[in-house]
Amino acid sequence: MSSLEEIRNRFKNDHFATDATGIVIDLAEPGRAVCSLTLEERHMNGNNVPMGGAIFTLADFVCAIAANGHSERNTVSQNVSITFLAPAKGKRLIAEASCLREGRTTALYTADVRDELGTYVAHAVLNAYVIS
Repeated sequence: MSSLEEIRNRFKNDHFATDATGIVIDLAEPGRAVCSLTLEERHMNGNNVPMGGAIFTLADFVCAIAANGHSERNTVSQNVSITFLAPAKGKRLIAEASCLREGRTTALYTADVRDELGTYVAHAVLNAYVIS
């Protein structure tokens, strides 16, 4: 089983999520992951709340960690639906993903995004395709 540091190293080349956005992998277990994002000015939209694209990237990335962190399989997003529920009030977003179903060629994941104050910011459902 891979350690958290091994998983972080494996995903360090996902430059948009890790470098451009600043997402951190906090926990990775088979079929489950937690990632976080400390909000900065660069993440805000014109209304001074986190931009939907930053939230979406966090949800997509946490699902990628849940799907691939402890697997030799290579799974990619096929379709993602996200519902934005409320603007974040805090300074940090935390996303938790879990696998609902993993088949031979497809999988279904959910991701819940909250801020550190407990505000439920977004819910995403991700259909994944297993490419190897």
